[in-house]
Amino acid sequence: MEAILPWIQEHLLAVVAILITIVLVYHYLIEKETGAKLSKRYRNSIFEAQSKIFLNATQYLISGNKDLAIKEFLSAVDINRETIETYFALGGLFRSNGEIEKAISIHRSLIARENISESHRLRALKELALDFDKGGFIDKAIETYRDVLKINRDQFEVIQALCRIYEDIEDWDQAYNYRIMLSKVGHNNQAETISHILVQKAKQYFEKGDFKKCEEDLEDAFRFAPSVSAKILRLKLFLVSGDLEQAKYLLLEILKEHPMYASFVFVSIGEDFKTSNEALKKDYQARLEVLRKYFLDLDDKDLTTSASVVLSKVRLLKEAGMINEAFELLKGWMDTNKNSSEVMKVEYIKLLIELQKKDEALTQTRGLLDNLHQTLAKHYCRQCGYNSDSLFWRCPQCHEWETIQFRWKV
Repeated sequence: MEAILPWIQEHLLAVVAILITIVLVYHYLIEKETGAKLSKRYRNSIFEAQSKIFLNATQYLISGNKDLAIKEFLSAVDINRETIETYFALGGLFRSNGEIEKAISIHRSLIARENISESHRLRALKELALDFDKGGFIDKAIETYRDVLKINRDQFEVIQALCRIYEDIEDWDQAYNYRIMLSKVGHNNQAETISHILVQKAKQYFEKGDFKKCEEDLEDAFRFAPSVSAKILRLKLFLVSGDLEQAKYLLLEILKEHPMYASFVFVSIGEDFKTSNEALKKDYQARLEVLRKYFLDLDDKDLTTSASVVLSKVRLLKEAGMINEAFELLKGWMDTNKNSSEVMKVEYIKLLIELQKKDEALTQTRGLLDNLHQTLAKHYCRQCGYNSDSLFWRCPQCHEWETIQFRWKV
């Protein structure tokens, strides 16, 4: 089964064309049984011609020649303009080939037909929404997707598409509404994603300085799921309010549950705090320094075994100009962990150079170069493999939430 799925994905259009041919055969047999007005010889000639055309189109699709496949489907339309499946196939081919205007024209013509069934009209409306979506006509795509839901609200793919669009344009209110709708029609738990969406909404209030509304949305986020993004934003609110004890407790909780996020936490809470209140900004920075010192002084056995935590401490010490302390911390780690990662070794070499320990730096560099692997991007998505040096909560490629994984970049 695992070997078949990749082949189906690679030749999806060809599979669709074959299925359409089967549908045509079915309609032909039904038409034959019910005694259509056309003569038997004429019906047979249409069927034979269409079968040949679909066979040719399928072969072109398998070979990757979409243009010739489109020509074959156009021939099928010329032979029998009542074959709706041909129009659907042709519209899908135009869309996949980037000819969005032609796909839109075909699907609009299907919707405008008087003799079309409601199921086919709904299908044509969905296809039209996909045309607008792929063509980048976001407002029209949203409007058409919504029209589909007015007819049938249990359209999982349509609701999912609206979720993606609203999250892309950062309309978090609508993103929240459609994620709630998706949770009702789908089988996957949406609580974690909804939590992230509410956090994004709360962050907008945080950036505006409306900390009360930020807290309200954050409370809603926690009611769905205690996501990492929610905890980090709450940590920032503790720094704003001056509740350092709660901030320390929450920081320790995050580090113990997700030690890999150690660097991420301090990057997030250390981002430029935008406010016109200079006194509040100064207090925030002072409290942030207290929290950093607390982190650097932590001597928890569960945390000292984490390379991410140790490296985060080393880099914070370097930023503070405490090179000797950073060296002693990393040297202790290197002595205990003989098979340290390349990035830990590189950081160690940098410190040796800064401390003028050139002979040892040269020795360590030779050993590193003998086994150095190719440098990779700092972060990647565990869902689809997307790579990025930038931090992300939602993957820009597969649109899944909290799938970020870390590689310490050399």
